[in-house]
Amino acid sequence: MTTRLFTSALFAGLVAGLIAVLLQWSIMEKLILEGEEYETGNLNHFAGVLVINEAGEAAGDAVEVEEEEEEPENLFKRYSLAFFAAFVVFVGWSLMMTAGFAIAEKFGKRITIKDGLLWGIAGYAAVHMLPSIGLPPELPGTPAAELELRQLWWVSTVIASVLGFALIAYGQSVLYVVIGLALLVAPHLIGAPHMEGYSGVAPPELSGEYVARSLAVGMIAWTALGLAAGYFWNRGATAQTA
Repeated sequence: MTTRLFTSALFAGLVAGLIAVLLQWSIMEKLILEGEEYETGNLNHFAGVLVINEAGEAAGDAVEVEEEEEEPENLFKRYSLAFFAAFVVFVGWSLMMTAGFAIAEKFGKRITIKDGLLWGIAGYAAVHMLPSIGLPPELPGTPAAELELRQLWWVSTVIASVLGFALIAYGQSVLYVVIGLALLVAPHLIGAPHMEGYSGVAPPELSGEYVARSLAVGMIAWTALGLAAGYFWNRGATAQTA
């Protein structure tokens, strides 16, 4: 069982991490780089007017040459670290998911690939969609409330959402469903920590596009994670009985 759990998590995390990184490169990287330009002050946005830093323009040629010389190495480092981080994160989530598979089977629930897909969608909702109601994804340089408070609210929301979905899906009575719904709603009634006012260096249109794409990437990656975890989990079961 332990070998089956770890191998399923490893391969599923590899698949989901690779998909997540490819999507980040193709549809997220441009937005992140543009957000960093606003963060560093090379671009300024005020009242709908785009202002380009004159000092950056004056030194444009020298900066451009330097960037061209460093670009291949920097991109390789950036993408390598991004893939490693995504792989580690999704292997961790996959370990939790396959551990859930093992617990469910202990109680007589056979996990199929279809169940894996549903678990992946529930994982996306618990980790991305529901927390984003209070704390949406943020572009680089976006001012926000105190980090520790945001982390505490996010972790609490994820835990409450996971427990809520588990009670709704596997509860044996209406009481479990009611408790599950209460857990889903409770973090949002408490409210996420926010600054007193709105502020930011990037255009709101750019931030909105970043939020939408981040949620789309998360949905695809978690769907892939659930399908892959369900597939490798069942493949492991077939290998054990063969």
